[in-house]
Formats: sequence, structure tokens, C-alpha cells
Amino acid sequence: MGHDGGMDFEPYRGELVAHCYRMTGSFHEAEDIVQETMLRAWKARDRYDAARASVRTWLYRIATNACLTALEGRRRRPLPSGLGAPSDDPGAALTPALDIPWLQPFPDARFDTGMRADLRLALVAALQVLPPRQRAVLVLRDVLDFRAAEVAEQLETTVPAVNSTLQRARVALADAADLDEVAEPDDPEVQAVIQRYVLAFEAADVPGLVRLLTDDAVMEMPPVPLWYRGGRDYGLFMDRVFEIWGPGWRMRQLTANGQPALAAYAPTPDGELRMHTLQVFTVVDGRVARNVVFSDPDVFQAFALPERIF
Repeated sequence: MGHDGGMDFEPYRGELVAHCYRMTGSFHEAEDIVQETMLRAWKARDRYDAARASVRTWLYRIATNACLTALEGRRRRPLPSGLGAPSDDPGAALTPALDIPWLQPFPDARFDTGMRADLRLALVAALQVLPPRQRAVLVLRDVLDFRAAEVAEQLETTVPAVNSTLQRARVALADAADLDEVAEPDDPEVQAVIQRYVLAFEAADVPGLVRLLTDDAVMEMPPVPLWYRGGRDYGLFMDRVFEIWGPGWRMRQLTANGQPALAAYAPTPDGELRMHTLQVFTVVDGRVARNVVFSDPDVFQAFALPERIF
């Protein structure tokens, strides 16, 4: 699908999935919406008017409105840190909250979107706080650089309405994390930090892990609605992890949301290593400032991670 008299939709798939992911906070839902977008575009190809918009702009109109429809009546997708204060009990029960539609990570290797910085977890989490139309306007204008007139056409509104909505969205996100401080995952300093983290983790060296953290480092673990702040609680929680699972873990490096990530494999009594978590890191000034630890099997599937390694 995607070819008809020279009209080819496939080159836009990756950036559309990234767009729908920013809108919904769900990689799986984004893929479904883009598939629906391609189908709608194919069915409407005879009505496409090149004099009104480029194919890319036209596809974004279809995808954005499909996202808005999908988001009607939906709750936002948060991370645990967006739901309340940090826990002060590293021994608290790790009970998943399966009724919450948690934010998912984005598997970079699946698509070449060309805009990794605008997929970072902190930004996507902040976007989820906005009402859907504010979210759409902010992403279309500030992330994708569509002109106000193009956005007005896509959303069937006016330029003054777009500008007003954009201003409200910017104000609402004014307190979001400063993404300019976050280094790229291929930065040599970031690579060195992640390598040291891997060595410490595989050695069950909790003091070594804590030395790599910022003073107010955050660890959170969706779908468990707990999160911790600071090296003390981070370290106490990791002590608990190694007491439960023992040493002998193995880590695989990858990226998610334009950030360094590790797939953590835990040892089992039969000598295998089983997929345990996907950990997405924010590294700032040579230290780990945040580690979002995902344990949802659907996340592992999206990243095509093997269930076991030997």
C-alpha cells in the first residue's frame, strides 16, 4: 500500500508514528493510528489536492485528527513521578497499577524519525498534561514547524485560535524539564557513564551505581506507581533488587526516545538470563539524573527484545 500514480506514503511512516506517539504517549497506539492514517489516505487519494497542501501536510492532517478522535474521553498517560510525591520506603510493595494507562517508551531502532530530541520521555510526559488540542497545536507548531495557517487548516480552525492555543500550551509547559541540558546518547561522556553503570550493575556494586547519580536522581518503575528521589533511596532499592535476584545480571545497550537505554536480564535458578526491565536514562553533566524502569512485556515486544539470553 502507498503507491498510486506516484503518490508514495511510506516515506512518511516513521515521522508520523513519532508524531502520534507524542500525541498519545503510546507506541503501540501510534502505530495503529498511522496504519489507519495510511488507509484513510489511500481511500481518499483521488480527492487529494496538491494545490492546497503537500502530501506530508495532508497526511499530518489525517493523522492529527485521528489522534484527537482516539484521545476523546481518554485519561492521560503519566509516569509515576507525575502522580504524586516520591516514596520514602524503598521496601514498599511493588504492586503494579494495571488500571493506569502508563506512558510507553519509543523504540528508536524501529524508525528513522530524524528528531530524537523531541521524543524524550520528559517532553512526551509533559505533553500528556495538555488537553489534546493544545497538545496538537504545540507539537505541530513548535516541534514540526508547521506554519500557523497550515495548522489552522489541519485542525479546521483560525490562525488567531491557533496562536492563542499555542500560547496557553507554552505557558502550561513552562515548568517542564529543561531538555537542552540532556546530552545525546552517542555523546562520549554519556557513553562512558552508561558503560560504568553497566559494569556496576553487572557486579551488583550498589555504591558504584550511587556514585554515578546526581544528588536528586529519580528512579521510577511503571506500571508500579512508586518512584524514588535521591541516591540514598535509589541505593536502598537496588540493595533490595540484588537481595531478591542475586548477582549475575547482564545488560544490553540500546536507545529509546533519543536517550541511552539498557535491557536488563536477571539470572534464574536454571542458569538462564530472563528479560526483566528496560531502563531509559537521562544523563546530565556526566551523571544519571533519571532512570525510568519499564517492566511491561508489551514494551519488550515493541523493542524486539529476546525473552531469554544465555
